[in-house]
Amino acid sequence: MIARISVCDYRGNLIVDTFVRPTQAVVDYRSAVTGLQPHHLWTAPLFADVQKKVATVFRGRILVGHSLWQHLSLIGIRHPALDTRDLSLFLPFRRSLCGYSVVPLRQLVYHLMRRKIGFGYEHPLEEARAALDLFRSYEEHWEDIIRAGGWPCSLPPSAFIEWFQ
Repeated sequence: MIARISVCDYRGNLIVDTFVRPTQAVVDYRSAVTGLQPHHLWTAPLFADVQKKVATVFRGRILVGHSLWQHLSLIGIRHPALDTRDLSLFLPFRRSLCGYSVVPLRQLVYHLMRRKIGFGYEHPLEEARAALDLFRSYEEHWEDIIRAGGWPCSLPPSAFIEWFQ
């Protein structure tokens, strides 16, 4: 279940930042990790309304993020794979860390930019902006590979492939 959605533009300007009313009873807010309190969600917009808004924002755009397959599946939105730039799947990042498993965004940002994120609790807007900063740092290389006819990313886990058109 998703509790908050944050979307920003290429420069990190806020487009959407909203809590989402739960569709089921919340058993554990994990407040120490998420910073969420029950009052954040009581008056939040309905999931369906947020989903429509985010789908409209995403339509026709390139999505940049980390583990996009998880986010798309939680929001219930499909998006063209060619219009995604998923940092967790970018092979040069995986190679630089001597592995092929998904590296947490916090670790990627620290390893490649020497920047620390995520102090206190997870903050989706901070993570979105950090992902964009990291992408912009490697954008030219990434897009050169695509222009040359290659694809610089591994595939998302097969259970999530349906979220990419």
